[in-house]
Amino acid sequence: MAHLKQSKKRIRTNEAARVRNKTQRSSMKGAIKRAQAAATPDDKKAKLADAMSKIDKAGKKNIIHRNAAARLKSRLAKKLLKTAT
Repeated sequence: MAHLKQSKKRIRTNEAARVRNKTQRSSMKGAIKRAQAAATPDDKKAKLADAMSKIDKAGKKNIIHRNAAARLKSRLAKKLLKTAT
């Protein structure tokens, strides 16, 4: 257990950030899964755009590394656009 006031505050802020990051990461992963499960080509493109947006936001807010975000977007686009045509 922390003894200093600042340490206790840091524990509280870290927990709040962890919860916030977890919801964003979960939302991003759900969007990716929905994009991969889409049936029609039009639906795939719409879901892909949503997933790209969520990945970009997670990368911008340092929830995932920006290079990891770029890699995820690239792989997802390559996979979905190949099956969409």
